[in-house]
Amino acid sequence: MSGVLIVGAGQGGFQLAASLREAGYAGPVRLLGEEPGLPYQRPPLSKAFLKGEADASQLELRPAAFYADHRIELLHGRAVAIERAARRVRLADGTALDYGHLVLATGARNRPLPVAGADLDGVFYLRTLADAQVLKARLAAARRVVVVGAGFIGLEFAAVARALGHDVTAVEATLHPMGRAVSQPMSAFFAEAHRAMGTRLALSAGVVALHGRDGAVTGVEVADGALRPGGGTVFPADLVVVGIGVVPNAELAAEAGLEVRNGIVVDETLATADPAISALGDAVSYPSVHAGLTVRLESVQNAVDQARCLAHRLTGKPAPYAAVPWFWSDQADLKLQIVGLAAPTDSAVLRGDPASRRFSVFRFHERRLTAIESVNRPADHMLGRRLLAGRPSLTPEEAADEGFELKSLLAR
Repeated sequence: MSGVLIVGAGQGGFQLAASLREAGYAGPVRLLGEEPGLPYQRPPLSKAFLKGEADASQLELRPAAFYADHRIELLHGRAVAIERAARRVRLADGTALDYGHLVLATGARNRPLPVAGADLDGVFYLRTLADAQVLKARLAAARRVVVVGAGFIGLEFAAVARALGHDVTAVEATLHPMGRAVSQPMSAFFAEAHRAMGTRLALSAGVVALHGRDGAVTGVEVADGALRPGGGTVFPADLVVVGIGVVPNAELAAEAGLEVRNGIVVDETLATADPAISALGDAVSYPSVHAGLTVRLESVQNAVDQARCLAHRLTGKPAPYAAVPWFWSDQADLKLQIVGLAAPTDSAVLRGDPASRRFSVFRFHERRLTAIESVNRPADHMLGRRLLAGRPSLTPEEAADEGFELKSLLAR
């Protein structure tokens, strides 16, 4: 059959299949996913789905008829080996799929919590629809919830659990919630916002063990800083959600002899060293024109835009991947939007009043705009996408001046 075989039916894999057809590709397109059912959106799992505002069918990226209408063959199974010489992928059930071009859209998996008691009943991770379905059922009966990790997923879940009336503690190993993704002022704002919601925040508190009784979790023990680094406080819990990052699913590529370094290594057109294999999405490490170095991004935007870029190359219109990165997180009534890529050392310039719950933080490296973080201020975010797609001339002084009209920059 050959054609294009896509391993991974998440947002990126689905988008590539759809974009190939949009770009006029006429050959076979097969989309291989490990999960049953149709490809679906993951972001609502930690928000609308858990709150009961969306069911599984509403998460589907497209109905079943879409795949038939666009001649996309949707397959289910787990790829276990790539036979590059034969251009074949072997599945766990022993079958093999040939390919003319192989695309690895294998995504990422949750990083496990490496402490005693992590396998107790009542300890959950949130990545798949199946995870969310089980967690939703168990959350209904829980009283005391502990979230391990105050990143996007952890804080989104904490906000949902508080809205449902649960006692919630969020435990974070660093001093700054969402510290890898946002500036210190933005981190501090969200810390106070979650405290105002009633969530207990335990910062700079590394988890040393999970306690249990009769096989079920009963508490989370954290180190109490320098005084008792081996352990100390135990937060009672009958449900624990772990969100301490993800690991790229790059083993399939590595075992096939492809270069892996914090993800599957690709060039600026998303090609691996094997001309018959490309890769995209959360599992990929690529040269970013915006960061000026090789990065791996975990975002829907990145997966979708990389898929569109790759579809163009596979249909004879190659171009370097240069889409502006952007991200979002919904936490209660706060919508955080980020555009661009900032380094931890980049300066932070405040625009607006955090007390109004509508403000932005502009990030600069040596007076060059690198990113914008916005809360409930979508106009700044959308403008930032346009600015960062070109050569932004905004100065830190202009960013801080609410009287300065940002739209005037587009005419420069």
